[in-house]
Amino acid sequence: MSDTNAIGLHESSASQLAEKLNALLANYQIFYMNVRGYHWNVKGPQFFELHTKFEEFYTDLLNKVDEVAERILTLGHQPVHAYSDYVSMAVIAEDKDVHDGEACVRGVLKGYQTLIELQREILALASDADDEGTAAQAGDYIREQEKTVWMLNAYLG
Repeated sequence: MSDTNAIGLHESSASQLAEKLNALLANYQIFYMNVRGYHWNVKGPQFFELHTKFEEFYTDLLNKVDEVAERILTLGHQPVHAYSDYVSMAVIAEDKDVHDGEACVRGVLKGYQTLIELQREILALASDADDEGTAAQAGDYIREQEKTVWMLNAYLG
């Protein structure tokens, strides 16, 4: 009996990665809803630019939610899909009643910083497991989000 899964990874490694990816998925889902809330509720002189930018962010986050869930399935495991699980698993907290543009941008910045940290952990684990697929996905997300963090910090001055 083989201890590898359908894509040739050791099952113990795939299981560890799926667990970390499910935690990442939970954080993406909470962050996605936070950014949706910023989009809907932002007020102030930067409304038009932030409203548009937040839509860009949440659209990308929703795509990544799907990609992370599909990677978990590719590893032979099940993605969590209950919002109660997301809330209990996520490091990113729900951000309620935020209207101020700068506070919204700070919330986005903090969310991306958290995702980058989690993805670096996954990247290291995936590299150790010779899981190029997960490593490439995490690396792509990190590179893209590091640039976004730089831009958000520049926006905040």
